Amino acid sequence: MYLLKKIPGPLLVFLGACSLSFGGLIVKSFEGATLWQILFWRSLFFILIIIIFLLLTYKKKVFAAFKKSGLPGFIGGIVLSSGFCGYVFAMYNTTVANTNFIIQTQILFLAVFGFFFLKEKISKITFLSIILAIIGVVLMVGSTLSPGQTSGNLAAFIMPISFAILILIIRKYPNVDMIPLQFIAGIIAMSVGYFIAGKINISYHDIFLGFLAGFFQLGFGFIFITIGARNTPSAIVGIIMITEAVLGPLWAWIFAGENPPLIVLIGGCIIISAVLLQFLFEKKNNSQIIQ
Repeated sequence: MYLLKKIPGPLLVFLGACSLSFGGLIVKSFEGATLWQILFWRSLFFILIIIIFLLLTYKKKVFAAFKKSGLPGFIGGIVLSSGFCGYVFAMYNTTVANTNFIIQTQILFLAVFGFFFLKEKISKITFLSIILAIIGVVLMVGSTLSPGQTSGNLAAFIMPISFAILILIIRKYPNVDMIPLQFIAGIIAMSVGYFIAGKINISYHDIFLGFLAGFFQLGFGFIFITIGARNTPSAIVGIIMITEAVLGPLWAWIFAGENPPLIVLIGGCIIISAVLLQFLFEKKNNSQIIQ
């Protein structure tokens, strides 16, 4: 915990986005598990990594950490769990392209929520980065969007909105550890997965993938983002998180042999340019403050 605090916030958010970007590749690798079974096992192992992290961080003061997170932490846990469940429902009722595109709208929700609720100003460079990132996402998945799947599309919007609310809570209470809220989110999501799936028996192969998805991909991703977002403006968190949209197809290309169209590569380059622009701007600002 203390070691992670020494890492710059934007870099931690970037590492979290890198971790989350493996989600699509892992889901595609499951043999026979349904999405609700995947939700159950992923949430189970997600809870495990959160418990380990809290025990290593607080030792005998774990319950005090939950108490300190208070009502904001409890509400944040419920909101985050709704995002987990909304993602699964969207995968059932709309296309993967639609879901991924809608999730990337989190960049707008983060900027708007941060501006109105936290009074975080959006610089010209950050605004330009947001525009570039949106253009990149539209180029990457815009041509594959499918209409006529209203329920799935609406459910997909739960994920970016819940993520934006989570970051809003973390930014509002930067001195309170919000990792405990992820334990609450995991418990709720696991329960939903269990009751809807009906049965949770899957192959050892799929259980292992559930372990990778929950323990490493989701667990490390949200731990890094939760800590990094404490001192990273909401709009910048949104810009950095867009790298998830670039890296996801990249891993599928490298490890699953899915060759992306040229337009996807162009969109990815534009998104990376937007992220680099923001990083360079932040680095310049930090250098001026130090001087």
